[in-house]
Amino acid sequence: MSDAITNVPPGALLLGREWLGFDDAGETASIRFLAQPSFTNRHGTIQGGFLAAMLDSATGLRALAALTPSQTAITRSLDTRFLKPANVGPIVARAKVVERTDREIVVEAALVDAQGVTVAEATARLRVVDKK
Repeated sequence: MSDAITNVPPGALLLGREWLGFDDAGETASIRFLAQPSFTNRHGTIQGGFLAAMLDSATGLRALAALTPSQTAITRSLDTRFLKPANVGPIVARAKVVERTDREIVVEAALVDAQGVTVAEATARLRVVDKK
């Protein structure tokens, strides 16, 4: 398992990020997050910024899983679409690489709640760079 996957940064810890693994084809990664009551907005649902952070984390992690240990990825853009309200509890991201060059990787991800409802989606464009 990649060092990037096993070393969880503080922001990912806050989101309760947990790597679940790849599908049978080895293309789509599943990453679980735990939406806390402290993430809710005035409507009692998860504030969009936390969902965007989950999507950014999931797309970044999926990109890292596709790179060599000497490379890393930096998010350049995150096109996020909020589809349904999300509730407190587990949320699973499913992320896959859809395009890749030597300098850029594009990852799509969807967040699915405990009832199987897709609550948000994103397309991330990440710059591939060598680690310093």
